[in-house]
Amino acid sequence: MGIQKPTISKGTRDFSPIEMSRRNYIFNTIRSVFEKYGYVPIETPAMENLSTLMGKYGEEGDKLLFKILNSGDFLSGVDLEGKEAKKLTTVFCEKGLRYDLTVPFARYVVMHQNELTFPFKRYQIQPVWRADRPQKGRYREFFQCDADTIGSKSLLNEAELVAMTYDVFKALKINVAIKLNNRKILSAIAELVGASEKIIDITVAIDKLDKIGLENVNKELLEKGLTLEMVNKIQPIILLSGSNQEKINQLKSIFAGIEIGLTGISEIESVFSYIRSMNLDCEPELDLTLARGLNYYTGAIFEVKAKDIAMGSISGGGRYDDLTGIFGLKNMSGVGISYGADRIYDVLNELNLFPLQLMSMTKVLFCNFGTAEEQYVLPFVTALRSKNVNCEIYPDNSKLSKQFSYANDKHIPFVVIGGAQEMEEQMVTIKNMETGEQNKVQKELLIQQITSLLHK
Repeated sequence: MGIQKPTISKGTRDFSPIEMSRRNYIFNTIRSVFEKYGYVPIETPAMENLSTLMGKYGEEGDKLLFKILNSGDFLSGVDLEGKEAKKLTTVFCEKGLRYDLTVPFARYVVMHQNELTFPFKRYQIQPVWRADRPQKGRYREFFQCDADTIGSKSLLNEAELVAMTYDVFKALKINVAIKLNNRKILSAIAELVGASEKIIDITVAIDKLDKIGLENVNKELLEKGLTLEMVNKIQPIILLSGSNQEKINQLKSIFAGIEIGLTGISEIESVFSYIRSMNLDCEPELDLTLARGLNYYTGAIFEVKAKDIAMGSISGGGRYDDLTGIFGLKNMSGVGISYGADRIYDVLNELNLFPLQLMSMTKVLFCNFGTAEEQYVLPFVTALRSKNVNCEIYPDNSKLSKQFSYANDKHIPFVVIGGAQEMEEQMVTIKNMETGEQNKVQKELLIQQITSLLHK
């Protein structure tokens, strides 16, 4: 067998130690905010039954599901195309990789309903998979950080998600624009133009406005069977301008007599009222072009974009009134939001916002000069670790220059030298790898000295 060139699947990535340190910084920051708001963690399997996933994300979403063969050799030697292959796939593929964390969460709630206290507030930080075309900021395997409250219809939950989102991105030092809309308002647009049965086509098209522009959105609407008159009625509504309140006032006039539209407006007003009571730094924007293409949203919808960089949405979510109903548990309303860890990583990386201390996991390196010297410094290694200081001892008796290079390559800020001379004097030498400064201290003072240096 010849040598195989190592490759990795398109749309996936390996993560180096520094990348993992940065990713863990994102996860830990988001996790700490989730827990501050009372959310508790769960996990669900990477694989779900296809019956759980299919039909929950719309026609376009179904096409992006990764399906898994029941066995690796189920289709070996079979040469099929078209409908015949599709039919066999449904027979031989009973499972798929999860597309998001929300549908598996709904399945989890139904299966564990007797163990849970409602309203149930959960967070989940796990990878998801989509058979999408890989491009900048879009991957086939990526992590989502989700928080959902289920079992409550209160609009206070929506406002709390907005407040939590401000806290997450404030902690990460990312300037963001948070946008809100309501699916009931979008349903009212469809009813107003006489195309209620086309609500999914309308929302899918409108949701692409930022990506493909107004002309192409109008073109897609016409291709989906709307008349030119309908399209001309939709356009001025989604392009309404002014303050949030000015938009709301215009919508009240436009939707006079359309009950679902007035309900959506009332819900938006309630959310804004709660948000104002929270004294947040700024108010989210009512964006009538925000549609969120997922079929299960029924009320408020959210989207978050970074202000200082061109990037797709880095967070999004919304209210779903009966997602668990699909699995047999009716009238279990929920609302949630998802933070895209991979896009957040790209934003932090391009804007140089990662903390410098993430460059080094290890804070202290003990040099190695042989067996006797190892025995001399090992008690200090243990003592520092007991004080939660990340440290290591170089495993080999190598040239000092090589050990210093190791420390520099790993961005270790301090090196401790305990050689023959230090042993004789019952001292140790501490070298600051950034400044090059060296100081000898009595061995009894090493722990105190290192702790002090690390907290400067």
